[in-house]
Amino acid sequence: MRNFTCVNDIGNLKSAVEEAFEIKAERYKYCELGKNKTLMMVFFNSSLRTRLSTQKAALNLGMNVIVLDINQGAWKLETQRGVIMDGDRPEHILEAIPVMGSYCDVIGVRSFARFESREEDYNEVILNQFIKYSGRPVFSMEAATRHPLQSFADIITIEEHKKKERPKVVMTWAPHPKALPQAVPNSFAEWMNATDYEFVITHPKGYELDPSFVGNAKVEYDQMKAFEGADFVYAKNWAAYSGDNYGKILCNDRSWTVSNRQMAVTDNAHFMHCLPVRRNMIVTDDVIESPRSLVIPEAANREISATVVLKRILMDL
Repeated sequence: MRNFTCVNDIGNLKSAVEEAFEIKAERYKYCELGKNKTLMMVFFNSSLRTRLSTQKAALNLGMNVIVLDINQGAWKLETQRGVIMDGDRPEHILEAIPVMGSYCDVIGVRSFARFESREEDYNEVILNQFIKYSGRPVFSMEAATRHPLQSFADIITIEEHKKKERPKVVMTWAPHPKALPQAVPNSFAEWMNATDYEFVITHPKGYELDPSFVGNAKVEYDQMKAFEGADFVYAKNWAAYSGDNYGKILCNDRSWTVSNRQMAVTDNAHFMHCLPVRRNMIVTDDVIESPRSLVIPEAANREISATVVLKRILMDL
């Protein structure tokens, strides 16, 4: 595997999950694979789980790790071509990227949607510049449109806890005080569509995702109806995608907050969220602290998904 940005890059999903379980049982099995190899992790945005889990995964494989926080300890980077650089960004990304590549063997990049241009966000300008100019394998640690390491960990978590071969998985929009990117819901939908699970997306009207990510999912605007018989509930906020509303908050209806009221109509469903989570906005304390909450095991599996991805990249170097 050269680059990892979406579910298609992982190949056979069943095989990838089996590999994840193998690594989880013996996570230092391939500790010699990354010997004398260096991972550079480049963060344009804040991180907790991604930073820690990916660094731990690299260490599991014997890699050296360099962490670079853009705008915090590094020059601010200009990302647009043709710009007269007379502002506060003294270095251009087109020089910075190949320099970074000269110091490492693999690059991980985290860069969120800016909500300035849907076209630029959905063309993944920053991530694709790293792929084009670094000369190194590149993997996404969350980009404008996808968060594949998170979604892979979500699949691993569901496979560990499912009680039936074809569980019902519901992804629900929930309110949030800030406009958030569609990366996590896009990616979760994309990975769910690569399984044979029964997959339902529920959200208020106006929050429709890009159809290419919705895929074969059933879209249900009645949240309570969507939750009926669910085995897993995945809560996440996202801003509007369509037209002039791109990146905007259209409503903050607190009735969409996941509470015991909604969970009561499920089939004793597990609750999932990528974290960090706004308590009593996205989900109530009772639900996230219940024995059916998987948010901590889900986060722990981020180490496993990152280890699988890095292992596969290293094996193809």
